[in-house]
Amino acid sequence: MELGYAAYQSPIGTIRVIADTVGIKRVELFEEDWENFLNDHPDLQEDQILCGEAIRQLDEYFNGKRKDFDLPLSIEGTEFRMQVWKALQSIPYGEVKSYADIAEMIGNPKAVRAVGQANRSNQIPIIIPCHRVIGKSGSLGGYAGTNTPIKKMLLELEGFTVPQ
Repeated sequence: MELGYAAYQSPIGTIRVIADTVGIKRVELFEEDWENFLNDHPDLQEDQILCGEAIRQLDEYFNGKRKDFDLPLSIEGTEFRMQVWKALQSIPYGEVKSYADIAEMIGNPKAVRAVGQANRSNQIPIIIPCHRVIGKSGSLGGYAGTNTPIKKMLLELEGFTVPQ
């Protein structure tokens, strides 16, 4: 299946969107992850047609003109992860849920840690808003590992007051 990418200069740094003919496949926020992806896909070509709409919607999001994304997605994962990712998409702009809330939403209240792992495995951050999930105590928790400053920036962009 054909893959293409496009880069977007956002307030949080360069974001690369990767798409195939079905939809958005990945959103890479971090240079190291992008380089790893490129190493695995050396023939990847820039493709504004496949990725242009996603770039346009991301730009609207960062400029406060978009609260929801309307893009075809091309994601793969276990049934459990797909349930978690679908639940993440139902969290309204500017609001947060806890990992426990997401576990409840998918009907598996004991799966809090697995929800955290599914959140971490989200390959389409921002569009599938994993940044809107925080710890039950109100702590930010992780974001793509240790990148909580970016999580904080995204939440503040959406008008959520992050506790100090």
